[in-house]
Amino acid sequence: MKSYQLIHELISLVEQLEEQSPGREVSMQDFAGFLLHTASESKEHFVPGEARFGKYENSARQIAFQLDNNIGRLFIHMSRYAKSYIKKALEGTPLLTAEDFTALSILLTHKHLSKSELISFNLQEKTSGMEVIRRLIATGLVTQWDDEKDKRSKLIAITNEGKALLYEVFKDMSNVGKMITGKLTISEKLTLQYLLQKLEDFHLEHHEKKTITSKEDLKTFVAKDLLVDHE
Repeated sequence: MKSYQLIHELISLVEQLEEQSPGREVSMQDFAGFLLHTASESKEHFVPGEARFGKYENSARQIAFQLDNNIGRLFIHMSRYAKSYIKKALEGTPLLTAEDFTALSILLTHKHLSKSELISFNLQEKTSGMEVIRRLIATGLVTQWDDEKDKRSKLIAITNEGKALLYEVFKDMSNVGKMITGKLTISEKLTLQYLLQKLEDFHLEHHEKKTITSKEDLKTFVAKDLLVDHE
């Protein structure tokens, strides 16, 4: 059984810790700290364990299981789970997608916005963002008018119908939030929230400054600013 191999590895790590702590009985807290330190010092950062992968192309599996890649894949999975829950929560409403919901929610907290502002706040590309806005206007949840300061632009705002719908949808979306966080404890949720907010702050800055506009930008930034921190 694979668990036996893990037990042997743990015993080996305990022996290493004891060698580093002669004449002293090591505790569970000691071992937890040692285990985290050992894992963080590892150059491979290899995290196996994905039921969807088969047994072939081991080199590709190893790439997928590298720590950063594994986290990225888990983010993608979580996004897809969340979208499926949101779609179910929006059944029977004029809102078709998660982006419809978030766009309307953003408008709820502003007196009005330009279309480009809403698209940026909703983290969308222009084409898909404009499609969301058109749907919301067509269903009467959002209204638009000419911007007096810029005749080329239009301002948009949520309607009373949009507000009423949104407050009804909030009830079901609360269930989505609880479903997404699963059986995490309050402590785990607070830790996860802290880490996700840290990532949000990092990525939002790049989104707003448009620093990553090509594959080359991505490659350059990772090589220059991220790999040093990971070593």
